[in-house]
Amino acid sequence: MKIAMVGTGYVGLVSGACFADFGHHVTCVDRDSGKIAALQRGEIPIFEPGLGDLVATNVRSGRLRFSTSISEALGNADAVFIAVGTPSRRGDGHADLSYVYAAAREIAVSVKGFTVVITKSTVPVGTGDEVERLIREVNPDADIAVASNPEFLREGAAIRDFKFPDRIVVGTEDERARKVLGDIYRPLSLNQAPVMYTERRTAELIKYAANAFLATKITFINEIADLAERAGIDVQDVARGIGLDNRIGSKFLHAGPGFGGSCFPKDTRALLKIAQDHDVALRIVDAVIAVNDNRKRAMARKVAHALGGEIRGRKIAVLGLTFKPDTDDMREAPSIPLIIGLTDMGAAICAFDPAGMDQARRELPEIAYAEDAYACARDADALVIVTEWVQFRALDFERLKREMRQPVIVDLRNIYRRQDMEALGFVYASVGRPTRR
Repeated sequence: MKIAMVGTGYVGLVSGACFADFGHHVTCVDRDSGKIAALQRGEIPIFEPGLGDLVATNVRSGRLRFSTSISEALGNADAVFIAVGTPSRRGDGHADLSYVYAAAREIAVSVKGFTVVITKSTVPVGTGDEVERLIREVNPDADIAVASNPEFLREGAAIRDFKFPDRIVVGTEDERARKVLGDIYRPLSLNQAPVMYTERRTAELIKYAANAFLATKITFINEIADLAERAGIDVQDVARGIGLDNRIGSKFLHAGPGFGGSCFPKDTRALLKIAQDHDVALRIVDAVIAVNDNRKRAMARKVAHALGGEIRGRKIAVLGLTFKPDTDDMREAPSIPLIIGLTDMGAAICAFDPAGMDQARRELPEIAYAEDAYACARDADALVIVTEWVQFRALDFERLKREMRQPVIVDLRNIYRRQDMEALGFVYASVGRPTRR
């Protein structure tokens, strides 16, 4: 199959490279000529394990190429995926669909022969209807079918998620479109990946509902963590106890500083706006957003409490800046409100992250940065673990204690055990677990 992928961001680049690896011929398109030139040189604009090798392999094979021209990419394409950004619209929280609609208009001008136009971007209910209307308005003779095929990729594990998906959701009632998408995803039939065919608007809502439900699980266990901490109970035991129930499941039941990233914050806000447009109150989603925002701000107070309540003039070392490990994504990362809160209290911050330093410097230009965890901890009054990078799971605590001014650790990801830390001579605080029995 010949595929055009409009957008070379996280979803577009991963999807395009994986489709090419299946044996399809893929052209990834982006208006940003600098990004396309970098990709043609073999430079990957995002940090995703394995993506660089996957792109290089398929470029060498001739199955993957990059272009700034939609018309060139659409030449004889069987399908074109729209994988552009849908950020929160400034001021009201709605998904900004300007990039989606701009792509639709360009596709309308360039499309030749029967082509399936597929929205892979996360878009509100009814966006596919508008994409189809725009294309037919610009080009009434276009022979197209518009489908929805939302992505369910986790940053840091995107390639595996693409090749071994829990499910593939295809939203279209057009039989020709179903056949094309079935052929595109046929290589996954060996993995017995379930393909769910549904209406287009249903597929659009499935994506938002899935992300909102996962965000709700995170927020729920974070609130239980607050109760557990006050009651002298270990929330990890509680999470295990409820997660063993297969109706609940253990995933996304890890207490921490709140969710961030490119999906959950913007998608929960957008879902709330979609519901308001349909005169429906989503009270649970509304509460999830509020609780999560408050939680991220509260983490600074947790650090201050570990230092006796006063941190003005203290140096705080922060390990982990990205919203999760194995990515360089700083969007809505819990580290940002934490660091802003600590600096507002008068603390001096030094930070380190294995992959997110360049992104972090743009978000947090006023703080200091270090080349590794130990340089970050030098002369610190407290060390805060914010992102659970594997590099932080086996730290040399004797060395850390020598580097730090005070042996205080605030573990916001519950990587370590209190008993072990206290045996090593540290004051240790974590999330949802008693400080002392």
